[in-house]
Amino acid sequence: MEQIVQINNQFIESNTSFQELINELKKAFSDNKVQVPLRHHHDFTNPKATQDSTLLLMPAWNPGKTAGIKIVTVSPENHQFNLPAIHGTYILLNSVNGTIKAILDAKSLTAKRTAAASALASSFLSRKNADSLLMIGTGALATNLIKAHCTVRPIKKVYVWGRNYEKAKKIAKQCNSNIVKVVPVETIEEKIKEVAIISSATLSKMPLINGDLLQKGQHIDLVGAYKKDMREADNSAILKSTVFVDTFQGGLKESGDIVIPLNQGIIEEKDIKADLFRLCANNILARTSEEEITLFKSVGHALEDLIAANYYYKQYI
Repeated sequence: MEQIVQINNQFIESNTSFQELINELKKAFSDNKVQVPLRHHHDFTNPKATQDSTLLLMPAWNPGKTAGIKIVTVSPENHQFNLPAIHGTYILLNSVNGTIKAILDAKSLTAKRTAAASALASSFLSRKNADSLLMIGTGALATNLIKAHCTVRPIKKVYVWGRNYEKAKKIAKQCNSNIVKVVPVETIEEKIKEVAIISSATLSKMPLINGDLLQKGQHIDLVGAYKKDMREADNSAILKSTVFVDTFQGGLKESGDIVIPLNQGIIEEKDIKADLFRLCANNILARTSEEEITLFKSVGHALEDLIAANYYYKQYI
């Protein structure tokens, strides 16, 4: 029986090349050999908090090669317990005999693969000369999204906004370098018009991105708002943009950024141009002009988890 290895967040943080991880995801989306059922999404009441918690189960397998499942809980009010909102574990399996190969802490795994997927989309959808980024949100994803986006585009300046300005300052300090200048801002509006890429990773239920402020040629990367009653961009932003999703399977059903405009008749399913499978297979035009506004909505996909888990497992052994 194979020895079960434990891969912690520290190992993942220390052994990530975003360029390598992006390339692995691109290959997997292009090959389309990983089988992924629709993830289980269960909300359950949380009497000791003001919001429900969520249980997510995300299985995936590549027949004859590997398989795995991520188990995640999301409790938005965990700040009152001085705990992170998200907790999770990834179980990597041998798909031939069913044994467990590895158990990985899912926090960093999820952050890395999510940021890598956004950067992968940006490599198709943002302008090649995109040199500035507005990061909306100061959670665990923020630093990873900044680093991943900077991997695929020549970004020289990053602005960070969060509801807590002190957290924005902390992230700016962590990410600032000789190559990329990162500064906190007190409002979204003061920089949203001048940046090439806008990346948002929040749990907001009210839109933070005002479409009326968007400028020609921008790329919007929506990573948060994982539930149907949450959204980060308003209807105007959706209407002004060419819209892409990570997968049609989840993107059209799970997040308010897409579900709400669909239900309101603002857009139709046919208005969603493509997902990462089509983009990576090179059978769809991505950005068509320098003036086009593109929008990518990510809800996460178990393929990304499986590929990332294998990426770290191969390094570990």
